[in-house]
This record gives sequence, structure tokens and C-alpha cells, in this order.
Amino acid sequence: MGVNGRRQTPTRFASRTDLPCQGEVKLVARPLKTARGRASASRMSDDIRPGEIAVTLPQAFDAGVYFVGRIHTPWTRRDDCPKNARGSDAVCTIVLDPRYAAALDGVAGFSHLVILYFMDKARRDLLVQSPRHGARRGTFALRSPVRPNPIAMSVVRLLGVDGTSLKVVGLDCLDGTPLVDIKPYFASVDSVPDAAVG
Repeated sequence: MGVNGRRQTPTRFASRTDLPCQGEVKLVARPLKTARGRASASRMSDDIRPGEIAVTLPQAFDAGVYFVGRIHTPWTRRDDCPKNARGSDAVCTIVLDPRYAAALDGVAGFSHLVILYFMDKARRDLLVQSPRHGARRGTFALRSPVRPNPIAMSVVRLLGVDGTSLKVVGLDCLDGTPLVDIKPYFASVDSVPDAAVG
């Protein structure tokens, strides 16, 4: 089983070495094929809750993503993860790929960071979801990891930087989750205190 008690979408990552920098690897997520040559995700329309709507995903991806590291957390099962990033004070470790070490210059001066990560165990074909605890809504009106591009975002508190490792508080993902990006958090532009919630 996968995220939120759902069947996982098997995923593989194709490597490319024909890039300008020698040895650089491009990771592109592709659904695994079944024996009949169809993406296994297409069968997930049978694994939905009442009121949910699934869609057939495009056959090809529009772009590739470089995973710049991995996130290490105390959680190995989705049921053990906090329901949101503010739901735990566990100290987690972000380990950056050494090739991107220079990109951390200046990061230690920030108290908080925006972390983008790829929820690689989540299904990707639901347009409307029926959360276990909540009303039926469209995927883009939910923070669920189940979405066409399962990219999650958390604002974390930075405890320290040691080489290419960052100790942070404020994550909600499984151990080993791929890291997409790190950005500084600017309260002056990122905070919206009077934002409405539907």
C-alpha cells in the first residue's frame, strides 16, 4: 500500500550521462510498464474512494527534474508521518548531493527555509479526492501528496549546516524522500497573515 492507504504507483528513474557536465545524471520519473505495455498507473482508477475522480495521465513527461539530495526522517510508513509539517518537532536531516555543495553558500544565515520535495510513493491520477477526514474536493484545493506532480513544500526551521547536511525541523515526509529544491524563506514576501482558507 502507498500514501494514505492507497496502492503505490511504481516509478523508475532513467539516467542520462549525455549532459554538458561529465558524470552529471538527469533523473526523469517514468511510470513502469505492465506486461501489456500500459502504465500501471492507468489501472488505479479501480482503487478510488466513493466520490473520487481519476484521469488517464499523459503518455510522456514535459520536462525532467534533477533531485539535488535526499531527506532523512524518522518515518518509514505513511501512517506514521505527521498530517502536516507543523505536526512534529522531530529533527530531520537534508543531505545534499556533493556536486551542489557550493549552492549552500549563504544558507546558514537564514532561520527558515522553503523545502520542495518529491513524494515518490504517491499516486498521480486523481482530480477529485475524498479525504478520510474532510470534505470531497478537487486535488488543487488540497495539500494531499496525491496529485499529477507530487511535489510537496514545507517551511522548515534551520538548526544548522554541516558540510552538505542540514538539520531542520518541520517536515512530514518519508525517510529517503527525494529533494527537489531549497529556497530561503522571506517573511516579508512569503507570509500572508490575512489569507483566506476555503
